[in-house]
Amino acid sequence: MNRILLLLVLACFSHQLWAQQGASEKEINTVLDAWHKAASDADFEAYFDKMTNNGVFIGTDASENWQNQAFKEFSKPYFDKGKAWSFTAVERNVYINDTMDFAWFDELLDTQMKLCRGSGVLKKEDGTWKIAHYVLSIAVPNENVTQLIELKKEKDSLLIQKLKVQ
Repeated sequence: MNRILLLLVLACFSHQLWAQQGASEKEINTVLDAWHKAASDADFEAYFDKMTNNGVFIGTDASENWQNQAFKEFSKPYFDKGKAWSFTAVERNVYINDTMDFAWFDELLDTQMKLCRGSGVLKKEDGTWKIAHYVLSIAVPNENVTQLIELKKEKDSLLIQKLKVQ
């Protein structure tokens, strides 16, 4: 009898955790979709409200490692012109830690640069999921990597030399 009771308690607890995880995943998808929409709508406040105060945005250029304030300053002119960028997730995977206060994700995006990959980390702050870290990369078909390397090798070599001196 005790075993049956224990199994029932564990089953209820597992179901509750699964339901909470599902609700959190839905919240995260809503935050990410709203974040992308805010950029597409050039809504500066809504966009940056979805990020933590110390959030980081890593762009597609090797020089783009934006801490929150610097990213705001870089982005503001684009938002002010009424045209930031337009990303739409066509595929997304979300993972949540056991205490459900951190999540990480990857997404395939339809963008003005064609297919891109986004990945990042969200942190739950005061009951709200916020983007703490985001990495954007351009998806390059494997058969085009050699051409891409050739295209960027000179600039990359100069940047590597500069970084090694620092």
